[in-house]
Amino acid sequence: MPHQEKRRRLKPADDLPSTPGFLRRLAAIVYDLFLLCAIFFVATALLLPFNAGEAFTGQQFFYPLYLLVVSFIFYGWFWTHGGQTLGLRAWKIKVLTLDQQPINWTQALLRFIAAILSWSFFGLGFLWILIDKNHRGWHDHLSHTAVFFDS
Repeated sequence: MPHQEKRRRLKPADDLPSTPGFLRRLAAIVYDLFLLCAIFFVATALLLPFNAGEAFTGQQFFYPLYLLVVSFIFYGWFWTHGGQTLGLRAWKIKVLTLDQQPINWTQALLRFIAAILSWSFFGLGFLWILIDKNHRGWHDHLSHTAVFFDS
């Protein structure tokens, strides 16, 4: 029996178990965006005293960079600590390595950057899920991760 368990974990990427489809993943993303917006409000409130309480302008490149870092910390922490954001948990899916192990911070950073690229090309990297036989987007392929049903 342990031999079979070892073989199950070493499946090649082309033979992944059934994975969540496009709509389920999209629903989790939308759910997480609501939570991320709330986090942006708190993060901005924490930063406003350092800007004399004034709104941030287009010339202040620090603010968008700050929100990008806040976003990465949000996603990275959840992905590396259980593989689930609140949206992923609600839809009973999780982000893991291809052999269904927790991802590390390096993979989380790679996944985060690749996800930005996936959306930057008019969402084509995310839409790739519709034609990929394992329902993996560009960000999944580039970070060697996948989204699985939570058991």
